Amino acid sequence: MSKIYKILPCIYLYNGKVVNSLNDKNVIDNDPLAYAKRLNELNVNDILVYDMSEGMTDADHEKALDIIKDICNASDASIIGTGNIKRMEDVKKLLYAGCQKVAISYIDKKNQDILAEVSDKFGANKIFALYSDVSIISECKDELTSYVSELLYFSDKEDDLGKNTLDLPINLVVSNFKDDAASYEASIKKAGLEFFSMKPSFKWDELKKNSDGLIPVIVQDYKTDEVLMLAYMNEEAYNKTLETGKMTYFSRSRNELWIKGETSSHYQYVKSLYADCDLDTILAKVKQIGAACHTGKYSCFFNEIAKKDYVEKNPQKILQNVFDVINDRKVNPREGSYTNYLFDKGIDKILKKVGEEATEIVIAAKNPNSNEVVYEMSDFLYHMMVLMAEKNVSWEDITSELARR
Repeated sequence: MSKIYKILPCIYLYNGKVVNSLNDKNVIDNDPLAYAKRLNELNVNDILVYDMSEGMTDADHEKALDIIKDICNASDASIIGTGNIKRMEDVKKLLYAGCQKVAISYIDKKNQDILAEVSDKFGANKIFALYSDVSIISECKDELTSYVSELLYFSDKEDDLGKNTLDLPINLVVSNFKDDAASYEASIKKAGLEFFSMKPSFKWDELKKNSDGLIPVIVQDYKTDEVLMLAYMNEEAYNKTLETGKMTYFSRSRNELWIKGETSSHYQYVKSLYADCDLDTILAKVKQIGAACHTGKYSCFFNEIAKKDYVEKNPQKILQNVFDVINDRKVNPREGSYTNYLFDKGIDKILKKVGEEATEIVIAAKNPNSNEVVYEMSDFLYHMMVLMAEKNVSWEDITSELARR
C-alpha cells in the first residue's frame, strides 16, 4: 500500500447518464454534470470519467465527449478521461475536451500498441495506465515506466496492490464511490490512506503568535483573489486545517474550535497557505462553497467606508467586464450597437473582422512605436470576444486551456 498516491471517484457515462459501474448499468444520476459538481464540493483532487460509448454510434461518442467537456469546465478537480480509446485521435479528443490527463486501459492489451505514440505526442505526464491485472503490468514494466507517469488500479482486489513492483505512484479507482463526504472518507480509510494531510514547511512553533497565542488568517478566493474574511487560528486549528483540508479556526468569542461551514455547509477547502515575511500572518487561498459571510454575502467585506474614482487596471476584471457587456448585447439587443450589428450579420462577418484585425496587428507591429499595436490589439481582442460570445466560449474556457498547457 505504500506506493498508493491517492484514490479517485469514477463517473461512468452511459447513454448520457451516470451508472453504477462498467458491469452494472443501473442509473444513479440522470445529470452527469450535477453529479460531478457534488463530487467537486467534496474537495476531491481528481475524478476519473469513463466514456462507456464503445460499440455505440459516433453520435453517442460525441455526446459523451460533450458531457466530459461540460464536466471539465464545471470542475476544479483534475479530470482524467478514459474509455472508448482505440487510437491517438481518441486521446486527442479527450484532451481537447478539457481532460488534464488520459488513462489508457491495460485491461485491453490492444491499447498497448498506441502507448508509445501518444506518450511521444502528448508527454508521459499526460498519460496514465489503467489496469486490473497485476500480471499485465509486470509484463509491460519497461514501457510503462517510460511512457506513463502514474497507474490507475481498477479492481476490488486491493490485496493485489502490494504485488506491483513498478516505481510509479498508484491511484486506486473506487468503483463503489458514493457522492457524500462520509463514504469518501470511509473509502480512503479502507485503502489505508490519509484523508487529506498537507505537509507544512513551517511548524506551529516557528510562527509568531499574538498576545493571545493566535495568528490572524486572511482568506481569499483562489480563483479571483477576492478577500473573503479574516479569522484566527490556534495550534489545534492550524494542525486540523492541514490534516483535513478544511479551513478550521479558533473562535475568540466562543473560545472554541470551529470548522468553517460545519453548520452551513459553506466549507472552505484549502488550496494554499502562505505566511508573511514576519511569520505572524497567514494568507489562505480557498475554494469557497456558498457564502463566506454569515450574512449570506459572498465576502465579509461589503461595507464601503470611502472610495475614490479610479480607472480599473486589473486585466482579468476589464476583459470579463467587456465580455459581459458583449454577452448582454447578444441577449438584450440595443439599437445602433456595433456589437449587435456584428451578431445580426452572423459568423461570416465576425470571422472577417477577426481576420482583418489580426492583419492590422501585423502591420502595426512593423512600426517602431508600440502605441499603434496596442490600439490594434485592443480592437482584435474586442472582435475576438464577439466571436467567443457567438461560439459560447468563456474566458474561463480559455484560461483553463492555457493553464493545462
